[in-house]
Amino acid sequence: MATELTPEQKQLRDEFIEARGYWNEFWDGLLQLDPDFFQAYIAFSGVPWKKGPLEPKFKELIYIAIDAATTHLYEPGLRQHMRNALKYGATKEEIMEVLELVSVLGIHACTLGVPVLMQELAAAGQEI
Repeated sequence: MATELTPEQKQLRDEFIEARGYWNEFWDGLLQLDPDFFQAYIAFSGVPWKKGPLEPKFKELIYIAIDAATTHLYEPGLRQHMRNALKYGATKEEIMEVLELVSVLGIHACTLGVPVLMQELAAAGQEI
């Protein structure tokens, strides 16, 4: 249930927009439930946007990788960061390459699991 933001919460939202260049509604709940935590998150997540050698396009490509990773799979963030990356000049080919690179993360289930399965089959006296 959304409520009107307090002046403090509006200020925090404006700080986020200033630091990151966008706002998405999925932040509203966190901002309303715990403004102190949200403020700490702004300070932490905003560091790469205040300094560092990477241009914004590459920062957004990294966010795409994180949101598309099999351990995260966060579709609303993926959409937001794809929009941001395109806004900063990323091409569809660059975004697709990030998705292709991230797609191999799932293969670890096989590279870890198959040898274990083979060992357990052998220990159980079953053919491989």
